[in-house]
Amino acid sequence: MSGTVFAVVLLAAALHAGWNALVKGGADKAAAMAAVVIGQGSAAILLLPFAPIPDPACWPYLLGGVLLHLGYQLFLMKSYSIGDLTQVYPIARGVAPLIVAGVSVLLLGVRFSQVELLAMGLISVGIASISLTRRADGLFQVKAAGLALITGMFIASYSLVDGQGARIAGTALGFFALLSILNTVGFVLVAAVARPGLVRRGLAMRRTALFGGGASFLAYLLVVWGFTQAPIALVTALREVSIVFALILGVTILREPVNLAKVASTALTLSGALLLRLGRS
Repeated sequence: MSGTVFAVVLLAAALHAGWNALVKGGADKAAAMAAVVIGQGSAAILLLPFAPIPDPACWPYLLGGVLLHLGYQLFLMKSYSIGDLTQVYPIARGVAPLIVAGVSVLLLGVRFSQVELLAMGLISVGIASISLTRRADGLFQVKAAGLALITGMFIASYSLVDGQGARIAGTALGFFALLSILNTVGFVLVAAVARPGLVRRGLAMRRTALFGGGASFLAYLLVVWGFTQAPIALVTALREVSIVFALILGVTILREPVNLAKVASTALTLSGALLLRLGRS
């Protein structure tokens, strides 16, 4: 992975942590998530006139990506509503790189060096182990953990579909701008039927829509661009270093407690990121 791609994906990880902090810090997390999706779609509408037109061959991937992103967003909101997401959500972020790597090797014919495989493993284990350090009472919520695993499958699936789609489209910006607009339309339609009032509450959260939606759009746009420049599995793994930035924000801004287990998990994740940088020039 080149230094440019590495730096861009790390920036995307930091932005991802930032908008997640906005959502997690709000009292109405479902409405905050709706605000981010609406803000992301609004940013895409503003940028779409400046984007190259994607190759029509990418449309099956585009529509598939929309459905997978919708599934991810709905399961994410459900996870927020039933359990301690700060404990179980790292499972989703940790399992996704492993799934993407496995599919890349078995179905896409991608070959990784031993250093790259070790790096992806360290990142995944480091992220997933954070989920074991979040609760002080030692309880582990099985149902929420199951939802986190399903969410991780959606993350892995849309990463693979978006990566292939952006390559076929020939433009990361054009592909993701269209995907974001269609995703927002789909989200609003589903929310209007399944959760009346959610869109209205989301529209009222203008600050979250502006900053969270803007950060979310830019973060994933950078990731989609990274998919076109490096193996999807490597970009997916590095992108999940966002959990480290989230922990930093939690400790410094939200005043969450820090302990040795969190430090060890973070060190493991960062070690994997450094190995990933060294694994492929």
